[in-house]
Amino acid sequence: MTRAAPAPSLDDRDGVIWCDGAFVPWREARLHVLSHGLHYGGSVFEGERVYGGRVFKLHEHTARLAASARTMGFELPWSVPELAAATAEAVAVAGLTDGYVRPVAWRGSDTLRLVAPDNRVHVAIAAWPWPRIFTEGPRGIRLHTSRWRRPAPDTAPISAKTAALYAIGALAGQEAEAAGHDDALLLDHRGRLAEATGANLFLVIAGELHTPPAECVLDGITRRTVIDIARDRGLPVVERHLAPAELARAGEVFLTGTAYEVQPVTAVDSLRFPLGPVGAALAAAYGRIVRGEEGCPAPPGRPARAVSERG
Repeated sequence: MTRAAPAPSLDDRDGVIWCDGAFVPWREARLHVLSHGLHYGGSVFEGERVYGGRVFKLHEHTARLAASARTMGFELPWSVPELAAATAEAVAVAGLTDGYVRPVAWRGSDTLRLVAPDNRVHVAIAAWPWPRIFTEGPRGIRLHTSRWRRPAPDTAPISAKTAALYAIGALAGQEAEAAGHDDALLLDHRGRLAEATGANLFLVIAGELHTPPAECVLDGITRRTVIDIARDRGLPVVERHLAPAELARAGEVFLTGTAYEVQPVTAVDSLRFPLGPVGAALAAAYGRIVRGEEGCPAPPGRPARAVSERG
C-alpha cells in the first residue's frame, strides 16, 4: 500500500484562514516564534471533515475543542456557537465540497514562562481540499506495535486533543513507516491494546465488536459514531480492556478516525486479518451518514438527530 502523493506545502497556498476573528491571506497566517503553545505543547486542535459542503458533527468537534482548552488550563476567546459559525464560514469561503478543517488554539507570546495563565489565547481555522489518505487499491493497512505507549490517565490529559499527546503518536508513526508499515499500534501504560497514532481500534471477535474503553485513549467522535451505528444494527459492542494476545482471536480489525473514517487493518506485526463483512458494512453505513444519505443513529437514551441537523 502506498500513500497518496504529497500535496503542496501547506504554508504556500492561495486562499484565506480565519485567525482571531478575521480572515487573513493564507500565506500571512503566522504565529510568533516565541509563542507559548509552540514551546510547551499546550495547543489544542480538531480534525474535521467536510462532506457535501458541510462539516460532519461540527458542534461536537467545536465543543471538544473548547473542552480540550479547558483541560489544558485556558478558555477560548469565542463561544462554541461563534466558532462553529466561523468554521462554516471558512468552509464556504474556501468553496469546499469535500475537504478537511483544522481549528487550532494556542497561548501566544506575551511571556515564555512555563506557567502563563495570562497569555493571550489565539484561535485559527483553516479549510482545504482533502483526498483519501491512501491511493486507490486494497484498503487494508499494516500496523506495527510500537515501543511507545499511551500514558496513564493520571499522568497526562488523556481527554484533550492536544499537541502534547500527539508527539507520542508522531514518534510511533515515523518508526512504523520507516520499518515499512502504514501506521503504529500503541499499547497503554499497562501493556493493553490502546489505539493507533491518531485513530481508535476495534476488533471483531465471535460476532461482537470489542474496543478499548476511553480511559487511556481519546474518545473519538468517529469512534462514538461507529459504536452508535453498530448498536443501531444490533451488533453487540463491548468496551473493555484488551490484551495484545486477543488480536489472535479477532476475525477482523479496523480503525476509526476523522481522517481514516473506517479503515480495515490487514496485519498487525505477523498476524494477518481479512477484509471482513462487519468492517465493510460499518464503513458503508458511515459513508452514507456523513454524506447525508442516512440519519445519524442516536446513542442509547437519546432520540436520533436528522441528517439535516448535523451542523
